[in-house]
Amino acid sequence: MILVLNGPNLKRLGTREPDVYGAETFEDLAELCVATGRELGEHVEVRQTDDEAELVSWLHEAADGRIPVVLNPAAFTHYSYALRDAIAQRTAPLVEVHISNPAAREEFRHNSVVAGVATGTIAGFGLRSYVLALHAITQLS
Repeated sequence: MILVLNGPNLKRLGTREPDVYGAETFEDLAELCVATGRELGEHVEVRQTDDEAELVSWLHEAADGRIPVVLNPAAFTHYSYALRDAIAQRTAPLVEVHISNPAAREEFRHNSVVAGVATGTIAGFGLRSYVLALHAITQLS
């Protein structure tokens, strides 16, 4: 099993800044991840929350269950030390993903407080970032 966890505003894909995030919806993203998992022989569960506490709880669940994670922390990337501390407790690979390339955007997006405790980061490939992360997770697990 692999958890694909998504932070705030990602449920609004397709309508939220399509020039940055594309026209595909969150449902498209979920279908892509599940299909990729199937191709890789893995069960993939996709979740999204706008609630930092819920995301931290899911990371605790993953740590307790030794479950690999693909994580798009969204805006939490830049300031959530609670999320960073939860990721630091991981017991399986965790790949940070971003649809856009934060380094090519506004300066406040250049810093990730979670990157230092993630196994690795994939960014800037649109929804394909998730596909690349799922491939990486299966190679690492």
